Amino acid sequence: MEFKNKKKVNKFNKNKKFKKPGSKKPFKVKPKVRQHIREDDEIKQLQEEYGNIKNCRDIKTFDDFPLSRKTRKGLIDNKFKVPTEIQKQAIGPGLNGSDVLGASKTGSGKTLAFLIPILENLFTKKWSRMDGVGAIIISPTRELAYQIFETLKKVGAHHDFSSGLIIGGKNLKFEKSRMDQVNIIICTPGRLLQHMDENPLFNCDSTQVLVLDEADRCLDLGFSQTMNAIIENLPTDRQTLLFSATQTKSIKDLARLSLKSPVYIAPHEKSETTTPTTLHQNYVVINQEDKIMMLWSFIKTHQIHKSIVFMSSCKQVKFVYEMFSKLRPGVSLLALYGTLHQDRRMAIYDEFCKRSKVVLFATDIASRGLDFPVINWVIQLDCPEDATAYIHRAGRTARHDAAGESLLVLTPHEEEPMIEELKGNKIPIEKISIDPKQLFSPRVKMEAYLAQSKDLKDTAQRAFIAYIKSVFLMKNKKVFDVESINFDEFAKSFGLVVTPRVRFLQRLKKRKEQQLKGITAADNEQPESSDSENVEDDEKQQMKSINLSALMADESDDDDAGLVRVKRKDHDIEIGSNDEMEVMEDLNQARKQKLVTKAAVAKKLAKKKIVANKKIQFDDDGNVVTNTAKELQSELAKEYHEEDEGGINIEKAKQLLQEEDKFDKKRFKELVKQKHRETKKKRKQKKEDKKDSDEEEGDDFESGSEPDLSWLPDYDKINAKSSNKSDDSVSNNESQSDYDSDEGPIHKLPTKLYEKKRPKDEESEEEMEMPQTKKSKKNIASKLNLNDAEALAMSLLGS
Repeated sequence: MEFKNKKKVNKFNKNKKFKKPGSKKPFKVKPKVRQHIREDDEIKQLQEEYGNIKNCRDIKTFDDFPLSRKTRKGLIDNKFKVPTEIQKQAIGPGLNGSDVLGASKTGSGKTLAFLIPILENLFTKKWSRMDGVGAIIISPTRELAYQIFETLKKVGAHHDFSSGLIIGGKNLKFEKSRMDQVNIIICTPGRLLQHMDENPLFNCDSTQVLVLDEADRCLDLGFSQTMNAIIENLPTDRQTLLFSATQTKSIKDLARLSLKSPVYIAPHEKSETTTPTTLHQNYVVINQEDKIMMLWSFIKTHQIHKSIVFMSSCKQVKFVYEMFSKLRPGVSLLALYGTLHQDRRMAIYDEFCKRSKVVLFATDIASRGLDFPVINWVIQLDCPEDATAYIHRAGRTARHDAAGESLLVLTPHEEEPMIEELKGNKIPIEKISIDPKQLFSPRVKMEAYLAQSKDLKDTAQRAFIAYIKSVFLMKNKKVFDVESINFDEFAKSFGLVVTPRVRFLQRLKKRKEQQLKGITAADNEQPESSDSENVEDDEKQQMKSINLSALMADESDDDDAGLVRVKRKDHDIEIGSNDEMEVMEDLNQARKQKLVTKAAVAKKLAKKKIVANKKIQFDDDGNVVTNTAKELQSELAKEYHEEDEGGINIEKAKQLLQEEDKFDKKRFKELVKQKHRETKKKRKQKKEDKKDSDEEEGDDFESGSEPDLSWLPDYDKINAKSSNKSDDSVSNNESQSDYDSDEGPIHKLPTKLYEKKRPKDEESEEEMEMPQTKKSKKNIASKLNLNDAEALAMSLLGS
């Protein structure tokens, strides 16, 4: 682009100032300063100050830390001024390059405690896009990784580093093409290991910092194999930062991370409670079958609040969300669980953060690290696995010194052992009671909806079995006991009329019965066993303890292990009978069986050269009927398909189309003829129908059958009765005779069709004479024979 008046633009005045085109005021030219020279001086100054960081007690604002200008600007833009306790104690060692083990209460600001050291570490080392991966942040859940990524974008907005969110459910091809240009990776374990194994562009040999957020969850047995493989690919001379609300102190975990003299930071370790002081914690004791009623009543009476409801399985969350959405409690409902698509999970997370009056049904994927703004209530409808799970669930509220309420729902069997465990972990909790007047049961409506929808009924049955299975697989048998559940009443609370079968428990009972029968038979037949046999039995009994977390690890997806389903903590179950061992093995094998997908079926059919979705028709003689509309008929087409030539022969294809056009034209002519025939048949049918209708209308007169005249009176009988009477009585009682017959009133035909009006005197005389003459003639004619009647008629005609 060129300016029109170059002289005005390039004119240099006496004061060494330029003039803007179209403006009167000149402006000064700023001297060009090389940016990297200024950054070098800043880096030297920062490195000198790292050794003289103030004591954490003297730090009051982020300005007291030796931070770069870009980091400070990012903190100021997002209104981060005063650091929290964990930030005061962890940022200093992180800037010095030390390994850190950080443990702090939920909502205390652990994310900034490791993001600031990462930014400063890469800034002082002049990290650029060409240097590759400089820091890796691993999170156990996708939602938490997304939250860390959003915080990093805000705080590091003025830095030149590139960052990437690498989680399951996203476009893998797009991630593979950009992995060599990313400096800071926020990821989940499964997807990171997938890139390490499959992506040739990904190289993490130069990684400077490794961060494990919710480290105890990342290092438990659910992620053990994945984390071991990741750590083997990372360099040993790196800085490692571990943060969690319930930090691990296992020597095995710390040893495999190869930590070098780590600094343990726990500002709240000596406090009276492990949960925030602003969190009000209560629990209620109700039966298992009353939990749905209690939850429904709570939502109906707390429609102004923002709440989270935790359940033990994805299928429970799905069923309760779908059912309550149909019941319409009057408040917005959301559901967050592992089997949802990743885009849907992100949309639900964002929507829940934005709204102020909403209820979220969730599994434990929402229990760790997520910073939801202003949550009023956390309801744990199903008992947590242990005190650690309780702390993380309740920590979604009362964050950043805000107030919050936590409600734990327990059954009578769970109350005593669970409360002892909570109080042993410095968790103050009080018992409250529910007003029975405030309880509203939706069971009748639930049964009606299940009767209408088969899909909803199937979802309810799956949720029922999923809860029982989750209770059966829990480690603490003092708290979780399947036999304490009333299956029939629990099924009715879901709206189910018939209790679903729990097959794995039925198998367990059968095997126990068989074992008891076998033991009694063996005791009767065999003598007492020797000492050596007893030793072998003890060894076998020790082998019956199985690792539950390994069982749960088989549930994980290959793409992102541990993210679709949150795995339970590493623990062992001591099983007392061989039958229970077999039941667990059956469950394990059932999980290991891969689902047969449509793609796998298509591959098998392609290998066997079977054409899918091919329909073959046969006639009455058993011959194959060819569909000329879909199959090629010319001989040239058969030759063309038999040839194995690479690509398409255009000339042969043109000849093939010309040959097939001939068959298509014939087929089209036949279709046209067939349509004409059908139209002719329709016209003929219409004409025949019209004729039939006309014949039916004239059927009374044209048909040979005589009409039914039985309803008319018999005139001969009436005349015979009237002839026995005198003429005077006939004349006087003529009007009465019409009604004296047994058959009712008699209709008499008129003597003339038309009569002129005459005087009353003449009418009266004629009326007295006419009936007499007519009746006399009728009486005479009725007594004569046929010959006499003919003679009388001829005489009358002659006269």
